[in-house]
Amino acid sequence: QVQLVESGGGSVQAGGSLRLSCAASGRTFNNIVLNWFRQAPGKEREFVAAIGWNSSNRYYAAPVKGRFTISRDSAKNTVYLQMNSLKPEDTAVYYCAAGVGVARPDYWGQGTQVTVSS
Repeated sequence: QVQLVESGGGSVQAGGSLRLSCAASGRTFNNIVLNWFRQAPGKEREFVAAIGWNSSNRYYAAPVKGRFTISRDSAKNTVYLQMNSLKPEDTAVYYCAAGVGVARPDYWGQGTQVTVSS
């Protein structure tokens, strides 16, 4: 089992920045991939970014590439999502998720709301 707790959501104006955090606990993470997904009102949940726990490889969805950065702090068992140049269309509930592959999670956090106003 992996437990995931997100934090850092909030409200910001377009062009602003937020940093989301995801604290992970439970099983060992050697082969795990940490993902961020988001779900906007009335839309399906979509992949945002991913990073391997023991890898420097990072993956981004096209709408956020160049604006969002995923990173991890292994000592703190925490993954971050730095979101810059935010747009109203980034408004969504953001979920941290863990699994054995990119965009293939088995465990989910409870989500954190991000609201971007124009």
